[in-house]
Amino acid sequence: MKFPTPGQPVRGSASGQPIMALLDLLGRNWSMGIIWHLNSGPNTFRGIQAYCESISPTTLNKRLKELTTAGFIQRTVDGYSLTHQGKELYEHIYPLGHWARKWAENFKNN
Repeated sequence: MKFPTPGQPVRGSASGQPIMALLDLLGRNWSMGIIWHLNSGPNTFRGIQAYCESISPTTLNKRLKELTTAGFIQRTVDGYSLTHQGKELYEHIYPLGHWARKWAENFKNN
């Protein structure tokens, strides 16, 4: 599967609307988990792999490359960290995570 790029066809959008390209990228295994984890600070490949538990080194390497290409993470002397754009993305998805917890609670009670 190729890298989701705004303006190019992606999963769910033949026109490649930017939001659809973003959701395609974030919907890939462990993409959001990596961003979520790196919000706590920089971490090494092995540290991220330990956090993700069941991720294979091949998949982790692929996700790190994709998230780096997208401009959300960068390689540093401490391993990997969020870029300014990655931190901004986290600030937008954090409230969605909060909302999802409330949704899940309501879903359980119905």
